[in-house]
Amino acid sequence: RFHMSPKQNLEYGWLAYMLGDRTIKKLGKNSKVFTVEGNLSSGKGKLAQQIAEKLGMKYFPEADIHYLNRITGDGTLLDEKFNGFCNLERFYNDPKCPDGHSYRLQAWLYGNRVLQYADALEHLLSTGQGVVLERSPYSDFVFLDAMFKEGYIHKRCLDHYKQIKEISICEFLPPHLVIYIDVPASEVQKKIQEKGETYEKKVSTAYLQHIEDSYKKTFLPEISETSEILQYTSSEIEDVEKVIEDIEYLKFEKGPWLEQDDVSFHNLRLHVQDKTGLLDLVAVPIYIPEVTIGGTEFDKIYHEYRSV
Repeated sequence: RFHMSPKQNLEYGWLAYMLGDRTIKKLGKNSKVFTVEGNLSSGKGKLAQQIAEKLGMKYFPEADIHYLNRITGDGTLLDEKFNGFCNLERFYNDPKCPDGHSYRLQAWLYGNRVLQYADALEHLLSTGQGVVLERSPYSDFVFLDAMFKEGYIHKRCLDHYKQIKEISICEFLPPHLVIYIDVPASEVQKKIQEKGETYEKKVSTAYLQHIEDSYKKTFLPEISETSEILQYTSSEIEDVEKVIEDIEYLKFEKGPWLEQDDVSFHNLRLHVQDKTGLLDLVAVPIYIPEVTIGGTEFDKIYHEYRSV
């Protein structure tokens, strides 16, 4: 179990289900999962928050490398060695770092996105309130794809990532709606140079272009099979009322959500609240040097973490 605060919350289980705790009766018109996607500095956060406020949904900011710290214990952000031995600043400063840092970063971020998506599903299933997230584990691969094409990571990292993705979200339900903000890579680069952090300004336009291409050529076509898609330019998202109107016109007539009943929702709820089990799924016991540490070092870090 995670090292958490002394506070213990009651968990949902078979007894609650037997006593009449059902999901379907809690669901309303806006009991849905929306994700807002787009390149760096595309305005995702602002739009996601506005949609959540307008529709009475819960907003989930983009999961960063400290997501686990924020939801456990007292929320204190812990040292890098407890967070995958990675950080964004080092990635931008040295994306081709020979110790495999770039893949460690993306693998760690993926795990945090899985946890956040599970939290979002758990919130929806337990309260009936819809959720709006910035990005999701379904779209996370666009960054890995860009890293590979730019030569930041080895092919073995790509293969490893595909394995953990295949087993880690196969039992999740995909978003009802994906909103994609289409901002050209050149414009994204301009925004970063104007308002980004100093280290972010080192990002290459080619890397940003690969992210854009992966979104358009792979992610959107694939996710459109199960989720509704809305696309906007950076100027179009300024008219939030129009976006809300477009959402309300959608009929949501496709995807696995339509096939669910109280029993399947019950099983999903048990699955997403088991955060330790979820993390086990993103820790495939396959050796690749980028994400492997020695047993002695692991034991030392583990006991140090337990004493924090």
